[in-house]
Amino acid sequence: MSTKHVITVLRGGPSAEREVSLRSGAAVARALASLGYIVHEVDPVPGKLVIPAATTVVFLALHGTYGEDGQVQAELEALGLPYTGCGVEASRISFDKVLTKERCRAAGVPTARSQIFFRADEAFPPGWMPPVVLKPVRQGSSVGLEFVDSVEAFHSALASSLAHGSEVLMEERIVGRETTVGILEGVALPIVEVRPKAGSYDYRNKYTPGATEYFCPADFSPAVTEAIQKAALGAFHAVGGRDYARVDVMVRADGSPVVLEVNTLPGMTETSLLPKAAAAAGMNFPQLCERLALLALHHKA
Repeated sequence: MSTKHVITVLRGGPSAEREVSLRSGAAVARALASLGYIVHEVDPVPGKLVIPAATTVVFLALHGTYGEDGQVQAELEALGLPYTGCGVEASRISFDKVLTKERCRAAGVPTARSQIFFRADEAFPPGWMPPVVLKPVRQGSSVGLEFVDSVEAFHSALASSLAHGSEVLMEERIVGRETTVGILEGVALPIVEVRPKAGSYDYRNKYTPGATEYFCPADFSPAVTEAIQKAALGAFHAVGGRDYARVDVMVRADGSPVVLEVNTLPGMTETSLLPKAAAAAGMNFPQLCERLALLALHHKA
């Protein structure tokens, strides 16, 4: 990829993850500029997307609604501009936790038992026992995530989660080790294990410096490592992923993996999880950003 290419980084946007996206975009823009590229930064407005003239490729550093759900991808395709990450349909499916589960189950990828709720007054369902986890069906970055340890706490947690969307997914709470697997060009990168110092890996622990410890490569046996990476790759392919993504996977005490979700535009600061995994594989942050931009050019409209 020559320095004649002009890269526009989309960051910010309208979602609940705007602040994280601004940080991702700033880091990506710095990294690409350090390699000699002409870089523009744009904070997009849905339906009014304006891309600077001479842009060769668009680097998506958006997270959440509009960025990861296929909307901006469709707008860029209408403009004939190549962009980083997954395509329209894979983005739409991955952003919807229910659709992701359906694709994973159909492909034989292990995922947690679940049920959907639409109203805050719905009863705790028969056949279930806490602990469970509640998640808005279409949100990212642990927005609206609620952990429920008793039936009595269910309704207030459901109302809180429904404040972030019209549908909420309830899952069994998997007890085990929390990991994430970066996928790059159809290859699973070294596994990152996530260990919050207190509580769960919620929005606060994700974005509070020092609140969580990360281990990469994670300390699993070769057989368990292979099983985790196989499950992550299976989920990536099940949703129709391309180029790169990050797949969150819980690992039970017996070493069996359970896929939680697929993140099609994961965080892209230098300390984010995909860059950590790439670094463990020998690729520094500017190299990773350049590689993702290069991959996007293969999808030129």
